[in-house]
Amino acid sequence: MTSSTRVPPTEITGIYGSLVKAMSRKMLGQVPDAAGVMWHHPRVFKDMMGFGRKVEAWNRLDPHLAAFATMAAAGAVGCSFCLDLHYFMSHNRGLDEAKAREVPRWRQSTAFTPLERRVMEYAEAMSHTPPAVTDEMSAALLAELGAPALLELTARIGTMNLTARANVALGIRSQEFSASCGLPPLAAPSVDGVASA
Repeated sequence: MTSSTRVPPTEITGIYGSLVKAMSRKMLGQVPDAAGVMWHHPRVFKDMMGFGRKVEAWNRLDPHLAAFATMAAAGAVGCSFCLDLHYFMSHNRGLDEAKAREVPRWRQSTAFTPLERRVMEYAEAMSHTPPAVTDEMSAALLAELGAPALLELTARIGTMNLTARANVALGIRSQEFSASCGLPPLAAPSVDGVASA
C-alpha cells in the first residue's frame, strides 16, 4: 500500500478488520488509506466509525442541508478527503449532486437558495478558529429551522470539524471516490472571486 499520509497505513487485520475491508469495498469500491492509518489504534477507529453512524441516523435536519453544511465545513478546514467522500455519498443517497458539486464555490454559485447559503455560512463560521458565529446567524437559522434542526446542524458541523481536522493533520487526502462513479470533479473556488470548474 503506497500513501503520502503522515502516518503510514498499516495492514487491517482480524475479524473486525475483515468486516471493515468488506464494508469499505461495498460502500466505496476500495479500502481508503484513512482506514489503514486509523487501524494503528483499532479502538479509536471503531469508536469514531460508531459515532459517525449515529450522526448519520439523526433526522431533524433536511438531508440536503446536512450534506451542504458538512461539505462547507470540510472545505473551510481544507479536508479534500471529506469533501470528496461527502460528494460521493450525496450521489449514492440520491441527494442533489449538482448542488453538492458546487459547495466549494457556494458564494459565487447561483445554485443555492438563501437558506442553503445561510447554512453554509454558519458551517464556515463554526469552522473558523476561533469560531465566528454571530447572534444574527443563529437567530435567522433558529427562526427558519427550529431548535432541534439547529442543534443537529451545529452538532454535524462540530463532528465534521473533528474528522476533517484529524484527516488534515494526518495527511489524509482525497482518493477520488467521486471519479470512480463518473461524477464530474468538485467545483473549485477561485482566488479572484471568479468560479472555476
